[in-house]
Amino acid sequence: MKNAFVIVTLSSILAACAVAPGQQTAQQAAAGAASASSDTPLAAAEAGSSDADTAQAEADEEELEAKARAEVEARLPKVQLTSSMLNQLLKAEFAFRKGDWQGPYLTMLSLAQQTRDPRLARRAAEMAVAARQADDTLAAVRLWRELDPQSDEATQYFVGMVVTSDNIADVEPVFVERLKEAPPDKRGVLLFQIQQLLGRAKDKEAANAMLERVIAPYDNTFEAHIVRAQAALGRGDREAAQRAAQAALGLKPDSEIAVLMMAQVIEDEAKTAPMLEAFLKAHPEAREVRAAHARVLVNQKQYGQARAQFETLLKGRPDDAGNLYALGVLATQMNDPKAAEGYFTRFVEVLGRNPEDERDPTRALLILAQIADERGDVPAALAWLDKVPAGTDPQLLLSAQLRRAQLMAKQGDLAGGRKLLAGLKPLEPAQQAQVAVAEVQLLRDAGRLLEAYSLMEAAAKRFPKNPDLLYDFALLAEKIGRVEVMEKLLREVMALAPDNHHAYNALGYSLADRNVRLQEAHALIAKALEMAPGDPFIMDSMGWVQYRLGKLDEAEKYLRNAYALRRDPEIAVHLGEVLFQKGQQAAAQELWREARAKDPQNDTLRSTLARLRQSL
Repeated sequence: MKNAFVIVTLSSILAACAVAPGQQTAQQAAAGAASASSDTPLAAAEAGSSDADTAQAEADEEELEAKARAEVEARLPKVQLTSSMLNQLLKAEFAFRKGDWQGPYLTMLSLAQQTRDPRLARRAAEMAVAARQADDTLAAVRLWRELDPQSDEATQYFVGMVVTSDNIADVEPVFVERLKEAPPDKRGVLLFQIQQLLGRAKDKEAANAMLERVIAPYDNTFEAHIVRAQAALGRGDREAAQRAAQAALGLKPDSEIAVLMMAQVIEDEAKTAPMLEAFLKAHPEAREVRAAHARVLVNQKQYGQARAQFETLLKGRPDDAGNLYALGVLATQMNDPKAAEGYFTRFVEVLGRNPEDERDPTRALLILAQIADERGDVPAALAWLDKVPAGTDPQLLLSAQLRRAQLMAKQGDLAGGRKLLAGLKPLEPAQQAQVAVAEVQLLRDAGRLLEAYSLMEAAAKRFPKNPDLLYDFALLAEKIGRVEVMEKLLREVMALAPDNHHAYNALGYSLADRNVRLQEAHALIAKALEMAPGDPFIMDSMGWVQYRLGKLDEAEKYLRNAYALRRDPEIAVHLGEVLFQKGQQAAAQELWREARAKDPQNDTLRSTLARLRQSL
């Protein structure tokens, strides 16, 4: 499994940016939650509340909004709407709706300057935003803020625009003023927001210098240390980042943010893992630290320990979709299909109950279909594929269609599967090659090997530089006994994709299986194992070449490790043969029976039993 998990960074928790008028982003919501606690920005969001508390909160919020509207109305200028002004406004709006932006924009800006009404400047800004005119937007927003300097919305939008412009000097007085006015318990959130905003500036050097000046009056606060650590990390100065993170941790040793920041700046995960573990022993309810620890363990391939951490997280929130998905992936990695199926099923159910959740269930659905297929339940596999949303990622949608065709053929409808593939018309050459390989696979599975070979030969001419297609072609060539073609194709794959460990492993295994050029086979497999040291199939190949070399103890070691990672029938057959040759016939028979139970038609098992004159 690739390292899909990363430590939650402070940026992702406290991101803040300016938005168009009338909108609020998720980042701002997170920053709002952060203001409830200087220690953990997710604390407010995680805290539950009773219905009465919720109702009271809603009433309080409505009252605050009413007061805010009244304050805005009180400071707006009293502008008389003349017939001439009304005519200009209507003409501008109608023209804007027809696609013209510049004339209406200039009208609104001119009227705003004449009347000193900030609402007109705001409308000009909206028009410029819709037209994607950054300079004109900034001019309108600057006027809007000038006309209504007390407007938080205008200031926020102004700051967001200026920070991403070529000259950020105008925002420094805004930051200084806001920090002075902020109550001490709110100042930390502002510092985080300022650091995030300045992180988007084009002139990084000027932004860093400004940040240092802005936070200088609050230099010894916890939040200032965290902000300084995040800024140093952003510019690649890990030593400074670590000093600042250590200072923050010294001020608040029980702070989740501080320990997460420290984990983020330490590059060595061997040091990060024990630090997070120690924090969790003292603070077992620290969910964000536990999640970070779990992800570090995943990166270290300590899947069992990572799984335990995610299971602990899930107990606190049984319907947490992220933890369910992580556990499903880990169970799949640990070859526990039953548990994986349970986690992914719950993941899909949770997303179904929460339509506002924008996560795509397609990857989970594809894995569920695969699990159902592997246990022989093709109708269930097809039912999972039926749930794939039409608007999913095109590559995932294609994968679902390829899987559907395979399942149709498996049910006996080879013609239907091929017809489905013929109807797929992807635009990308790589996807076209995938469709071609999928059709070849259908024919191969149906036993029509020569027809599959001809089709693959034609596909290889269409896509001569596609390493995945050439790799599959090589395996098919070996299947029909054309080993010279297989070797030529695999060497082409190595040239096209030098880091393709599958090609090295395939050629090495083929040589070992045919008991020829064993030293070369060993070198190829060793190279593949160096690239992918945890791959059970490469470990199986290494065990098999050791067996061919007569090194039975080494062979048994590799094959047992491989089988522990992946209880695959072919690995079981190989391990069984090694044990058989070592005189452990009963253990060999048990492994072969396991292989037969999983795959009764396995060619390797049948040929092995025939060669050794054994029966089960």
